[in-house]
Amino acid sequence: MTTTRIEEPAFNVPASITAVQIGNANADTPNINASEYLRQVPGVLARDRQNYAQDEQISIRGFGSRSTFGVRGARLYTDGIPATMPDGQGQLSNFNFDSAERIEVLRGPFSALYGNSSGGVIQIFTADGSKPPAIIGNIGAGSDGVWRLDAGSRGARGDIGYNVDLSKFRTDGYRDHSRAKRIKSNAKFDIKVGNGGKLTLLLNTVSMPLAQDPQGLTQQQAAADPRQAAPSALIYNTRKSVHQHQGGASYTQQIGGGHSLQLLAYYGQRSVQQFLSVPVGAQKNPLSSGGVIDLDTNYAGTDLRWTWKGNLAGQPFDLAAGIAYDRSEQLRLGHENFIGKTLGVLGALRRNEQDDVYNVDQYLQSSWRFAPRWSLTLGARHSVVRFSSLDHYITANNPDDSGRVAYSSTDPVAGLMFDVRPDLHLYASYGHGFATPTFSELGYRLNDSGLNFSLQPSRSHNAEIGSKWLLPGGGNLDIAVFQANTSDETGVLSSSGGRTVYQNVGSSRRRGVEVGLHLPLADEWTLDTAYTYLDARFLDAFGDCSGPNGCAVPANARMPGVPRQLLNARLRWGGELGWHAGLQVDAASAVSANDAGTIVAPGYAIAGVNAGYVFDTGRYQVVSFARIDNLLDLEYIGSVIVGQANGASFEPAPGRTFYLGVKVTLRQE
Repeated sequence: MTTTRIEEPAFNVPASITAVQIGNANADTPNINASEYLRQVPGVLARDRQNYAQDEQISIRGFGSRSTFGVRGARLYTDGIPATMPDGQGQLSNFNFDSAERIEVLRGPFSALYGNSSGGVIQIFTADGSKPPAIIGNIGAGSDGVWRLDAGSRGARGDIGYNVDLSKFRTDGYRDHSRAKRIKSNAKFDIKVGNGGKLTLLLNTVSMPLAQDPQGLTQQQAAADPRQAAPSALIYNTRKSVHQHQGGASYTQQIGGGHSLQLLAYYGQRSVQQFLSVPVGAQKNPLSSGGVIDLDTNYAGTDLRWTWKGNLAGQPFDLAAGIAYDRSEQLRLGHENFIGKTLGVLGALRRNEQDDVYNVDQYLQSSWRFAPRWSLTLGARHSVVRFSSLDHYITANNPDDSGRVAYSSTDPVAGLMFDVRPDLHLYASYGHGFATPTFSELGYRLNDSGLNFSLQPSRSHNAEIGSKWLLPGGGNLDIAVFQANTSDETGVLSSSGGRTVYQNVGSSRRRGVEVGLHLPLADEWTLDTAYTYLDARFLDAFGDCSGPNGCAVPANARMPGVPRQLLNARLRWGGELGWHAGLQVDAASAVSANDAGTIVAPGYAIAGVNAGYVFDTGRYQVVSFARIDNLLDLEYIGSVIVGQANGASFEPAPGRTFYLGVKVTLRQE
């Protein structure tokens, strides 16, 4: 495991950490969305919203559950490069699964070692070049006009390893007005340098020229026709386009005596244009930012880390220390979404500001096996995050809203592990964490223009105890009990006319149980289960005017967007070659869509089946598979949009769907 920065098996880490392997010949997954893999991880809610104009819904132990777009509350990384900006807002769009080897997910107290907004950490790792070199082609198609093409090559020649990939995806969408197109590329080059040196070069791009947004439905609309788009989505032709280019380099040098240095640097550009359904009447307000968001972002950063493996008092000791700097410079424009009586077009300028944020963090982490059956892991991270906004849109009725604010936090963590037996470890961990408001949350004040710099960062105290078992035949069982108490939780104050204003709503608590099981059964049968029980509540009463419930949220109300119970179970038969088949069950309990709990999506349980055949001659490998999801064709709400003022919070999931895929690998002699 590398997510903990000190490489050692997850079994020896006093934290909840799961690795999901990608690229298995018998995985039978389309490789389209992160939710295909992340729903296999306990503690993680990963929902494909069937809406590529908004990112997938990802939350970890309830952190990030209210995010309406992008990923909030969890840190995202691609090969060590942050996919989360310094303000805590992240995107999954550049995760490339065809060239990846694994995804690692870290939950609990030790996530705080990654800084701002780290309720959990999700990292995707590109596979190294293989020997012998191989050329890979992948084609798939399915329901609702889904099809994808992928081509890649990976190998190693001399001191250079490579893995390059290009994929194209499109869909007509399950719902009306939900077509999308997406092109991704990813490249990784590993170069051995001198004695003990390694240089890794990373490049990836994402182009999504079209992603229509069907928006959420009310409960009545979803019941009448779950495939329909919201009427306002059609009126204003709501849609989004994204273009992103990113490059990075990592150099690692062994310097003897157990010491090593690693330097990471990266740079990227991202442009987003999104057409919203803000009513024309609401834009008459001189403080309105219009109905079109137009963002151009340059981002960059570096991370310098020193590690040492040695002994302390005669016992194994690992130490890592580093400093990280990340910066995002964003030109934010807002336009009206109409010209005269023509709607859904780029209109007059209504917002023009330069929003910059950067962080400077220092971190330290150590692991010491101070006795034969005991190990102690300690760490701390000091973070400073500075926001600044320079307003260029100034009129008689819209004053200069420039401003700046800085937040800081020092977050310690500690974990203790006891080896009961070689196959059973017990652990306990505790730590502090914090999350600043994102620029989106700072975006509006209640009765004024400018950024809401009065928002305070939320601060959490996280604790967990757990056990890790190695089972006969290569199985494992992980159980964790956790609790996170948060002060200054961020919530919605009001939402209307395209303006969502956030506030600090007091204290909250998230506590629950996670169970992860991998159990080999007889005759090539295996069972994998990820179960989560999560009770997430606001502890204080507060006002919330975001929906039709009024403005009162009582103390002890359940947090929206968080099902109390979540289950993913997969039963598989077959070996590495020949025929294989599987059965998968996904279930979730009811989930509320507003703070007061008056808008609730019912729970559901759905099943899917898959089957495939793997043929391998040594030089050629052919993997073919078919899958059917939602086998019983049940109607259910796949995800909810939290805090919609008009109650249009429901995003219906598809009925029965199918997907067929073929992957061909040619190994070069």
